[in-house]
Amino acid sequence: MRNKSTRLSDVEALEKILRSDDALDPEIASHLQELAARLPLRELISLVERCNSVRAALILRLLPRHRSIAVFDALDFGQQADLIDELGNSEVFEFFDSLEPEDRVALLDELPAEIADRLLKSLKKPARDVTGVVLGYEKGSVGRRMSPEVPDIYPEMTAREALRQLRATARDLETIYTLPVVRTDRRLVGVLSFRELFQAPDDKPLGELMKEAVYTYASADAEETARWFLPLDILAIPVVDDSRRLVGLLTWDDATDIVEEADSEDTARSGGTEALNQPYMSTPLFKLVRLRIVWLLVLAVSALLTVQVLSVFEDTLAAAVVLSLFIPLLTGTGGNTGNQAATTVTRALALGDVRTKDLWAVLWRELRVGMLLGAALGALGLLLASLVFDLHLGIVIGATLFLVCSMSATVGGIMPLVAKKVGADPAVFSNPFISTFCDATGLIIYFFIAKAVLGI
Repeated sequence: MRNKSTRLSDVEALEKILRSDDALDPEIASHLQELAARLPLRELISLVERCNSVRAALILRLLPRHRSIAVFDALDFGQQADLIDELGNSEVFEFFDSLEPEDRVALLDELPAEIADRLLKSLKKPARDVTGVVLGYEKGSVGRRMSPEVPDIYPEMTAREALRQLRATARDLETIYTLPVVRTDRRLVGVLSFRELFQAPDDKPLGELMKEAVYTYASADAEETARWFLPLDILAIPVVDDSRRLVGLLTWDDATDIVEEADSEDTARSGGTEALNQPYMSTPLFKLVRLRIVWLLVLAVSALLTVQVLSVFEDTLAAAVVLSLFIPLLTGTGGNTGNQAATTVTRALALGDVRTKDLWAVLWRELRVGMLLGAALGALGLLLASLVFDLHLGIVIGATLFLVCSMSATVGGIMPLVAKKVGADPAVFSNPFISTFCDATGLIIYFFIAKAVLGI
């Protein structure tokens, strides 16, 4: 208990110093360095993630070299990019050199072109060449997220020779637990786990130990690949080019990062914003504004459609003012029904449960779901509106709820599939746009039914 309370007090003391606007004199800097040195790495990383770039850079400068590199490597790429401006050239170059090739590329994607070019030129030729391999692949592809550093393991090797090869090169490899076996022309012929190699007799040829490889292509979509790879419960899969020549490995932790980033992006876009790609507390204020303002402007402009619908039916509203009382109910129900369907189908798309060729099946399925939901809500609306107002208004509300739910569920279900078909992000066509569409269309349905039933 004493150790836990001591660590908590260290964190609190660090945060108090970092929040202070006072100048950092040598005595305070020494105290800050002492506190940071006592913190476990996990708590230190969490602290840096909650700091702005100026304070985070200060902590990194005060840490010993090996700890500052470990902390920097654990940060999200967006926060790393913010720190580049605050750190000196020598520190930036050292941190950049310590990253794995695929992590360097992810950081470069967050930086302006001139800074990215300067960082690349700071690398020694071997590191620059291997980073260039990853950079050569298209964004969003497996090649962009793979580790290009793989051991040279051939089927003619014995277990003793392979272990000797791994001892000589393990320092330069990201993982040695999954070992692709290749011919001399780099064509993949099998895969071997380190456990199997370690347990094998010294003179056993690898060709007798290896098994058929589960692999992916460097040009394949990274998110789709990561989603089918993770359930296989293996540590890494070989990545090959179109000629089935080995070019790298996609590790389990990189696949996890890919899925997490994709889910964060989909969640953010379904809520009408963009993913932060870094911890919230370390995100600059103006970046938060920039990520949100575009969506708000788009939605504000699209909402003008709803205003236009109301202006067209202004006379209908004037003839029966009571109709205005139910507008929030009807538009809210339509938007929520559409959002439920869109979220469900978008998730099914991401998991591979639904494909674009299933559009008509999804349409028919969501239409029936919407009709059942509409029947239940419509019956309730008919009952309550009839009791509070009159039967005619109850019929208007009940019929509108039935049609709005049917329409919203159908549109919400097929919009992600349409987006996927045309190459757009399904999450973009999800909640914000569907809400606006369903609001306007629901009002049109509402007023036409009201005019027909009430005779206005």
